[in-house]
Amino acid sequence: MNKEKIKLEKRNRRRAKIRAKVKGTLDCPRFSVFRSNKNIFAQLIDDNAGKTLVSVHSQEIKPKAKVSDAGKKEARVQFSVEAELGKLIAKKAETKKIKQVVFDRGGYKYHGRIKAVADGARAGGLKF
Repeated sequence: MNKEKIKLEKRNRRRAKIRAKVKGTLDCPRFSVFRSNKNIFAQLIDDNAGKTLVSVHSQEIKPKAKVSDAGKKEARVQFSVEAELGKLIAKKAETKKIKQVVFDRGGYKYHGRIKAVADGARAGGLKF
């Protein structure tokens, strides 16, 4: 088996373990994060009804300035798309009167982009 397939299977196993423990309700929905190579997506999900209450993706955030690949690290310090994404989902959740959520990291390690989304949501007013 190649390394990419093994890596994906490990992540799917971790995601299944997390999903077995974390359930979202209408009062306290599941805050699910999906990370692709280019974008990051976040949703608030009511598992009892099987409905997505709020969703956002990184393409909704307008970057403040175009940055070349060489300058990404410096731009990341000034403006974090992930943190802004967290604040945006917190703002949308506030309009639906949602204040408490359960965080589902989707099998990813809690650092980097996933942590930035969670910190942005906390800064926006969501409680985990």
